[in-house]
Amino acid sequence: SALALPLRLAPAWAAPPPPPAQLTEQDLQDVHRIEAYLSGIKSLKARFQQFSQNGGLIYGNIYLRRPGRLRIEYDPPVPVLIVADGTWASFYDTELDQLNQAPLGSTPAWFLLRDPVSLTDGVTITSLKRAPGAMQIEMYQTREPDAGLVRLIMTDDPIELRQWYIIDASGKEIHVGLDKVEIG
Repeated sequence: SALALPLRLAPAWAAPPPPPAQLTEQDLQDVHRIEAYLSGIKSLKARFQQFSQNGGLIYGNIYLRRPGRLRIEYDPPVPVLIVADGTWASFYDTELDQLNQAPLGSTPAWFLLRDPVSLTDGVTITSLKRAPGAMQIEMYQTREPDAGLVRLIMTDDPIELRQWYIIDASGKEIHVGLDKVEIG
C-alpha cells in the first residue's frame, strides 16, 4: 500500500544508493542550521496533504514529539493510523484490524525523531540545493539505505520545514506538504 511505504522497508535498490554530496563549507553551515532548527522542535502538530501516484491525494493530521514519537492520522475514508513509540513504527489498518510493525530505525522517519537531530551522524546527504528563500536537502540513513531517500523542502530566513518527499528504492515517491503547523 502507498500509505505503508514510509514505515516499511522498501525493496533493495535496483542500483546502488546515490553517492554522498561533496559539501562545501557553506553547505555544512546550512546543514548545521537545519539540524539546529529540527532539534529545536520538541513537538509539532500539523495538517498535511499527501500525494502518491498510486494513492492519490489524501489528508490528515501529524503529531510529533521528540525523541521517537510520531502519530499520523489520515482523514476518512482512509482507515489508517501510523504510530511510532520510540522503538517501533506501527501501521494499523482499522478497517481490516491489521497491524504491521517495523523497527523505527528502518524507516525514513528515524532521523527526524532523534534528539538531537543530526544530519551528519548516520545520515548520508546526497544533495543540498538553494533557491531564493528556500533550501532542499536530500539524504538517506547510511546503515539502512533501503529504508528510502528523504528530501526536505524548507523556507530559509527563517528556516521552516514545509514539505518532504520519500523516495523508495524502486523510485516511487510520496510527497507530503504541511499546513497549519504548530510547534511547541
